[in-house]
Amino acid sequence: MKGLSSGKKRRTPGERQMAGSMERSPFFRVLIYTLFIVLVSFLVYSSSVLGHIASSNAIFVATFLVIGLIVIFDVQHQHKVKNSRAILLFGSMAVQLSLIHAVSFVVEAMKLDPSYSLLLVPFLIAPLTNTVLLGRLSGMYTSYVVTLLGATLVPVDFRLQYMVLSLIAGLTVVMLTKQVRRRSDILRAGFYAGIGVLLLSVMFELVLIPGDSVLFREFGLKTLAVIGVSMFVTMVVGGILPIIESLFGITTNISWLEMSDLNHRLLRRMQLEAPGTFHHSLIVASLAETAAEEVGANATQCRVCAYFHDIGKLKKPTYFIENQGDVNPHDALTPSMSALIIIAHVKDGVDLAVKHKLNPMIVDVIREHHGDSLVYYFYHKAREARKMAESKAGQGLENMEDLPDVNEENFRYPGPRPRTPESGIISLADSVESASRSLKKPTPAKISSLVDDIINKRIAEGQLDDCGLTLRELQLVRGSFSKTLRNMLHSRIDYPKEEDRKNDAERRAAGRPSSLQLRVEDRPESVAKMSERQLVKADDGDA
Repeated sequence: MKGLSSGKKRRTPGERQMAGSMERSPFFRVLIYTLFIVLVSFLVYSSSVLGHIASSNAIFVATFLVIGLIVIFDVQHQHKVKNSRAILLFGSMAVQLSLIHAVSFVVEAMKLDPSYSLLLVPFLIAPLTNTVLLGRLSGMYTSYVVTLLGATLVPVDFRLQYMVLSLIAGLTVVMLTKQVRRRSDILRAGFYAGIGVLLLSVMFELVLIPGDSVLFREFGLKTLAVIGVSMFVTMVVGGILPIIESLFGITTNISWLEMSDLNHRLLRRMQLEAPGTFHHSLIVASLAETAAEEVGANATQCRVCAYFHDIGKLKKPTYFIENQGDVNPHDALTPSMSALIIIAHVKDGVDLAVKHKLNPMIVDVIREHHGDSLVYYFYHKAREARKMAESKAGQGLENMEDLPDVNEENFRYPGPRPRTPESGIISLADSVESASRSLKKPTPAKISSLVDDIINKRIAEGQLDDCGLTLRELQLVRGSFSKTLRNMLHSRIDYPKEEDRKNDAERRAAGRPSSLQLRVEDRPESVAKMSERQLVKADDGDA
């Protein structure tokens, strides 16, 4: 398919349906669960061969335990979990359990101190990976699972100690990675988890406090083992995060922050070729980010997607009012042609996003931020032109058969409507920011009324039906938009003219008010009470 301006090939509907069916297929999900059960059973059997488990019945106990944990996971997600998420979750746990078994095998084969079978265990791999990529609930679930199942793989004498160390280490990582915005946050979480494991190891006498040089050397080795393993695991997880994100279609806040760099090629082009659109995008990003924080949506994602949501205007920047000078190109076009150019910026934006390999979530926001709404201005203009032509036809000046039909569908964006909370918030922020430019003398009442009208209109048109925002959340979005716009559009105190400054002394001497006092008369009472010195200072501060 070479028809797209980007030169890239989009997925066909058939390919998308196939990918979606694989994500939701119960067969693949059952296969994932079965493979995990088989792996755990094999690891438990291998541990019994090493003598870590007293009875072979532990294999059956472990198998039924795994089945119970899988049922809890599936029911918790209402049997609708994506298969890719299940692969990541159970795959990371399988890696950690395999490493626990491998550590026990190596320690026994090399005849090391048995305590190393715990001190060298990478407690953080699965909880850290799943918390950063899938969220805190997944991280908590992972911590419990690897704690219960890992206890069947370590020597019997260390089973209780392992469960305490594993659970505390996992929960520490989950709590410290609530807001991961840079890779150093992952290293910090790993370091503190390692310190926690070390302190517990001292309490359990796995690491003895040194009393002589021999014990001091052993203490140093064991301390290095505990902290070193924790830090090594966090560095590995932080390093492979981009690979995992790409494989499973997940984007973390770390990646969103990396994509927020305003020096991106498309954003640099926008600054030079469409400065008005660039400024508009920055304000939309601020509105959307603040509103997303209020409703618990991904604020960083909203900010980044808002930066790129109008990149399609780069193809014809002067046809959009924020980039126009004294000449409006639409004056020479018919309303239908103007609407076609305006609507095309969505498709052009998708093409540019695909060409520059932007995140799929950004592409979705570009496609959805106008939904299937009506380009009302040009639709209204076309209807007015049609009415005028009909009146001329009634006078015999034109032929009715030559008059073009005004079809509403030709003036609508292709859609789809916003399908995520973030996309819905950006759609509203885009409309609110554009409309706020029409306010000549913005006041808090006017701003609140404008925001309410736009959101109510979007709700009435059904544009927000698929985005998952509740009425309570929309109420929070209203308040956030109003507050942010009030801060952006606040009125400023006028600068006094030079001639007014020169005549102030004469006016005061004659008993008349100064130029600054005259300008205060129409201002709110709180401003009118300010002294003249305060007014001058406020003017200088807002300059």
